Amino acid sequence: MPFPSNLPISISGDIFDIFPSYLRGVVVVQGVENRDTPDVLRDRIRQEEDRLRENFKGQEILANPGLHSWREAYRQTGIKPSKFRPSIESMIRRVLQGNQIPSINTLVDIGNLFSLKYLVPVGGHAIDVVHNEMTLRLATGEESFFAFGSDNEEHPEPNEIIFTDGNHVMTRRWTWRQAKHSLTMMSTTAIEFNVDALPPVVYSDVEKIFSEIAKLVPEFCGGTAYYEILTRETPNLIVGRKA
Repeated sequence: MPFPSNLPISISGDIFDIFPSYLRGVVVVQGVENRDTPDVLRDRIRQEEDRLRENFKGQEILANPGLHSWREAYRQTGIKPSKFRPSIESMIRRVLQGNQIPSINTLVDIGNLFSLKYLVPVGGHAIDVVHNEMTLRLATGEESFFAFGSDNEEHPEPNEIIFTDGNHVMTRRWTWRQAKHSLTMMSTTAIEFNVDALPPVVYSDVEKIFSEIAKLVPEFCGGTAYYEILTRETPNLIVGRKA
């Protein structure tokens, strides 16, 4: 399917009113051919897992400023982080407990690799199945969400931070859980990665992360990559910058 170049991606001003320093790096890649994860990429993930276990040895996980920042952000929006952990914290805890991150497919695993490497939430969405404006915003509570593995319709809490495809929720509680309709599958031909950043992560950090993603995806899956950073001053995606 052709790249949806006229598909807006934006962040509502309400989000920046609460978190003025928040940044979202967006990488869009069209014309990808997803495939089983090659050994070289899987090995890189295992190396990052080993590095994390070594770096966190004897250290409380929330002593890490970046992970602590996400916990506090969840509390600030009324989310109990002990009940609904930020995705990056859940991932790191799993690794530190001695478990491996399951290998799904190349595109999913690339997102996981950079989450582990930089300790930031990196989420991927198939956008060849999206037809409405994609927006990070506060929920009204009337939006529709179907979790992976479930046919039961859910609705977000009013004022919950959600990433939407029109009125369809793609991610609940900011980075907590992804909907099944935008999961990255072997058939995916266009993908959007979000690199979410709160202080102490800064603009230059996001640039480094998303430029690496924009190079690695075409290396393994082909395609043409574009990227932007969404900020309070530039909350709308402008597609067209080639990696």
